[in-house]
This record gives sequence, structure tokens and C-alpha cells, in this order.
Amino acid sequence: MTTTPTGLLTTGEQQRLAFLREVVLAAAEYLEQTDQRLFAPPPSVAQLAALRQHPDLSERIDAYVARLSRLLPALLAASAEPVGSTLDNLARAERLGWLTDALGWLTLRRLCNRLVHEYIRDPALLHEALLETHASVALLVVNARRMAGEAARLLGMAEGEGDRP
Repeated sequence: MTTTPTGLLTTGEQQRLAFLREVVLAAAEYLEQTDQRLFAPPPSVAQLAALRQHPDLSERIDAYVARLSRLLPALLAASAEPVGSTLDNLARAERLGWLTDALGWLTLRRLCNRLVHEYIRDPALLHEALLETHASVALLVVNARRMAGEAARLLGMAEGEGDRP
């Protein structure tokens, strides 16, 4: 078994962590971009009620929900912690200082799952769900960068090294 210069990780673990760090940074960047395009200005309830007449908006919503739903699993995978239930993983990441508000993350995850797996037919409920997730994007991105920083520390990378995907 070969270990890294820091002795904390095997070469294989180091490669996996570096890959997951890149995935997390890219997912955060793409989510930020999509969030900016979708919410500048935010879609109205009337636009959501007529979504079939707005294919561009529909595609932006699909991209936003997909990117939002990919970031949390990428963050959890990058934590390099033993896999447990989502709540256990989030609580562990919170204890380690990699993210804040594990219960808020769980709530956000449930909302993301609802957006992904249910077709929200009521435009007002869809509007509310989109605005709720939008309010959490900044926190997701900050925590993604925090976890990427921790991964960089474990990998012995200089501050800011490799921060752009």
C-alpha cells in the first residue's frame, strides 16, 4: 500500500479525493451559473402556469434542478467519511466543520427530491419550491468550497491550487 507524502491517504484514495474535489467544484460552479440564469429575474407564477409555452424556461428549470440535486451527493462522496444514512453523513460533516446546518441540508435534500421525482403541477407550489432552493444555493456553494478546501488540505495542495474545474 502506497501512501501520500502526508501519510494520511493511499495513492488511490488521494486520486479519488482529487477527482471528487474537482467534481464538487464543477458542480458548485455550474449550479451557480444556472441559478443566476434562472433567477435573473425569477420566473413568475404566471410563467410557471404556462410552462409549456416557455420551453427555454422549462429547460432552465430542468438544468437547475438537476445541478442542484447532484451537488449534495458529490459533497457527501468527497467527504471521504464512512457512508451511513444521509442524516448521519450530514451530521458528521457538520461536526467536522465542512458544512453548516445538517437539518437544513436534509430539508433541502427532501425539497430537491420532490422537484426531481414529482411533477409539481400547482404553479404556486413550484414557484415556492424554486424560491426556497434558490435561497439555499449560496450556502451550498460556500459549503462546497469549504469541503474542497478541506480536500485540498488533505491532498497537500497550496491554497487556491486547482480551484477552477
